[in-house]
Amino acid sequence: MTTVSDVFDVLNEKAPVETKMSFDNVGLLVGRGSRPVTRIVTALDVTEQVIEEAADLGAELIVSHHPIFFELKSVTDGDQNGSRVLALAERGIAAICMHTNLDAAAGGVNDALMAALGGAVTGILEPDTGIGRVGTLPAPVPFADFLPFVKQALRSNGLRYHDAGRPVKYLAVCGGSGGGDIGLAAAAGCDTFVTADVKYSQFQEAAWRGINLIDGDHFCTENVVVPVLAGWLRAAFPDVDVRVSQVHRQTAQFL
Repeated sequence: MTTVSDVFDVLNEKAPVETKMSFDNVGLLVGRGSRPVTRIVTALDVTEQVIEEAADLGAELIVSHHPIFFELKSVTDGDQNGSRVLALAERGIAAICMHTNLDAAAGGVNDALMAALGGAVTGILEPDTGIGRVGTLPAPVPFADFLPFVKQALRSNGLRYHDAGRPVKYLAVCGGSGGGDIGLAAAAGCDTFVTADVKYSQFQEAAWRGINLIDGDHFCTENVVVPVLAGWLRAAFPDVDVRVSQVHRQTAQFL
């Protein structure tokens, strides 16, 4: 019999919680470790829709990337986090959340992002934290051709970008909010940086540094890890039915 704690133990081996960043909140955040598990849903976030999906499927556990909460002082339906915790508890569904530890993990968010973009990892973008990757494409690609490829590979509704006029060969990636790492990407010799949540001033920095910059959306640059999580769990627990959420998708829309 597989339990919630068994699932956490496997995930902790893959993405040890001690590698999380100091602000983070990861691990088994809702539910009983002793709860038997026959079905799991993996998703980037534990949203209301994902909780309903898990309940409809009869899943006892949701495994997500983003924590369902960071600091929780009350559990009521008066705020989003409390409402979600209540929904999980009322349905008897546990939640395991693996965040910045999964960003840094081998095979985790950033390795999955580099793979989705066709690159081979050659190093770490942020050596102090293990977050982000640098790598190379098999051959140079014109930036104008790389843009639609990225949009399709990440299933993004749209891209924000700066074109520095350079072909894409040496690539840096950071799933989620990585705009602060433009300088690291440039220092690593990269011609292109793919991340998300890029600020106005960071686009200006990219122009100053002469590096191509693509904002592929927070959801899209990290959702690539959700099938990876499902694959890890299927391999470890062949008798457990592991599903990738079919209802959670990119929130941002573009005209």
